[in-house]
Amino acid sequence: MTIKDQIESLRRELEQHNYNYYVLSAPTISDFDFDAKLRQLQELETAHPEFFDPNSPTQRVGSDIMNKSDFKKVVMTMISDQYKSKTSGFEQVAHVYPMLSLGNTYSEGEVQDFYERVRKGLNEEFELVCELKYDGTSISLTYEDGLLVRAVTRGDGEKGDDVTANVKTIRSIPLRLHGNYPKSFEIRGEILMPWSVFDELNKEREEQEEQLFANPRNAASGTLKLQNSATVASRKLDAYFYYLLGENLPSDLHSGNLEAAHSWGFKISDATKVCKTLEEVSAFINYWDIERKNLPVATDGIVLKVNSITQQRALGFTAKSPRWAIAYKFQAEKAVTRLNSVSYQVGRTGAVTPVANLDPVQLSGTTVKRASLHNADIIEALDLHIGDMVFVEKGGEIIPKITAVDKDARLLIGDKVQFIKNCPECGAALIRFEGEAAHYCPNENACPPQIKGKMEHFVSRKAMNIDGLGSETINLLYQNGLLHNIADIYTLKIPDLIRLERLGTKSAYNIQDGSEKSKEVPFERVVFALGIRFVGETIAKKLAYAFKNIEALERATFEELISVDEIGERIAQSVVAYFSDSQNTEMLNRLKEYGLQMSLSEAKLQAHGTALAGLSIVISGTFSQHSRDEYKSMIEMNGGKNAGSVSAKTSFILAGENMGPEKLKKAEKLGVRLLDEKTFLAMIQLEKQEENSTGTLF
Repeated sequence: MTIKDQIESLRRELEQHNYNYYVLSAPTISDFDFDAKLRQLQELETAHPEFFDPNSPTQRVGSDIMNKSDFKKVVMTMISDQYKSKTSGFEQVAHVYPMLSLGNTYSEGEVQDFYERVRKGLNEEFELVCELKYDGTSISLTYEDGLLVRAVTRGDGEKGDDVTANVKTIRSIPLRLHGNYPKSFEIRGEILMPWSVFDELNKEREEQEEQLFANPRNAASGTLKLQNSATVASRKLDAYFYYLLGENLPSDLHSGNLEAAHSWGFKISDATKVCKTLEEVSAFINYWDIERKNLPVATDGIVLKVNSITQQRALGFTAKSPRWAIAYKFQAEKAVTRLNSVSYQVGRTGAVTPVANLDPVQLSGTTVKRASLHNADIIEALDLHIGDMVFVEKGGEIIPKITAVDKDARLLIGDKVQFIKNCPECGAALIRFEGEAAHYCPNENACPPQIKGKMEHFVSRKAMNIDGLGSETINLLYQNGLLHNIADIYTLKIPDLIRLERLGTKSAYNIQDGSEKSKEVPFERVVFALGIRFVGETIAKKLAYAFKNIEALERATFEELISVDEIGERIAQSVVAYFSDSQNTEMLNRLKEYGLQMSLSEAKLQAHGTALAGLSIVISGTFSQHSRDEYKSMIEMNGGKNAGSVSAKTSFILAGENMGPEKLKKAEKLGVRLLDEKTFLAMIQLEKQEENSTGTLF
């Protein structure tokens, strides 16, 4: 392979990793390996300037258009405008001061090199401030006259998403300051999801058989980009702040500015130290490499900054990062242990997950005995054999995974691990859908884990919310022949429940009361509770409002289903298959007899108009009468579609105060009309008046 081929190959590989990380939020490479490849590319480009490319990954600053972390010092080729428009429904705002990334180091030797560069660059005494590098999503807040006026994500470093409404839900972020603060300033920090919240969130997602968040960083970033601020508030995000910008700062020392910001009401980390020598820096690093594991939030390194703002200005910036700061990244904790066996778990949807059973090993403060192998492709790529010594680490220090096999340690090993052909629970031949990595058991009505999983999903809080029926109780009732499918829940009798071990009279009545109350659960949640593959909460709601009752949904054709907003071919095929199964239709008939809500309520039918049917609407700006989320709901309730960006297909823009300049400019260029909220509300109300006068709903 020629030098040019090596360079181009590395660029393509890094660009793919960038796409996986920033767009798909599904990284397939560690921080260390990414930086190693990036350095290799930098060295080749430096040695061979004839192959310079301004769009090389080495020439770009990081981006968070979907779910970003602040850990990569350079990014790949800028994501196209097409991807940007699809990944964000927020206003884009230009940063007054660009948000550059930091250079990363992985050894104390490199920290010493940084120290020497600063010493030579200044040629005078200096101090370094050592801070913990929190592993979340970067944010920039602007305050005017002591009030929070704007919160913007890092974006591409030059501009980011305005997420002010979501940030205001974070309790540790002050909305109003106290003390002697500048008239106007910017403060930067990291928004985080605490470990306890992350664990609870993943537990809920696991119960719903949704994909787990790999780490708190991805969870925090994804949460911050949600359109529903109420959901953001429920996630209990936290934030730490680490840098002040503005014209009239209280101190020429970075440490002094942090102390001032703390006095104004900002959460500033106690783990901050002014160091005068390399020995003090080293002691700080070594202490927190261990102690950070006791913190309530994730960290992935140490940030070193020159303390004097005047000296920071003297040192300046490279094209990609400041010369006065650097990040020292902690090594991911790894361990080597023996693979004893591979077992297989079957979930509610029939997805089969392979699990590696290991000799117990200590990792990140916990004992690891098992690790997910994800799917057949991962097993094949690792070339696993029973008895192999394997390298285990925790992705984001929470999910154990096998990263490699120590093939040099192979002496007496067992058979090569082959993915199973049949379901380990019911024996059915497994299937694999085109384009999917997972294998599935198709025997959904006779495979015990799937049957029990569907019942657990049906009674869950976001579905029918039936108290008293946890997984252990459902398993007990299933083993005793009292539950065969979800309809049997409504035939449970008090005497039958009381006679079972571990179920007393109180528990029996709680189950019966919960079952009765669930008959008032609205239709859209009933659709979700049925557990149709690929039909989550949002899709269930769209199906309920599109077809309005279970009979219409049962009769819906593939073509009718895909005509509904956000219903693609895979979902449509799954819905058709569900209602084509006679066992499912028989169960639904029983649920109807038991009195479950099988159609939209009269109030919702009346509220659901057609004034906006077929219209694609963009919301921009701030409003006085209703929130953005409320307007989005109104659009959907009246048949319209919410769009995130302006295009030739946009019917109109619901425009509030401070409308985004880019959207306004594009609207003028394309001739898209603007409606204020008064006109918009009148449009909906007019249809309601016409409905009332004619006595019809539509």
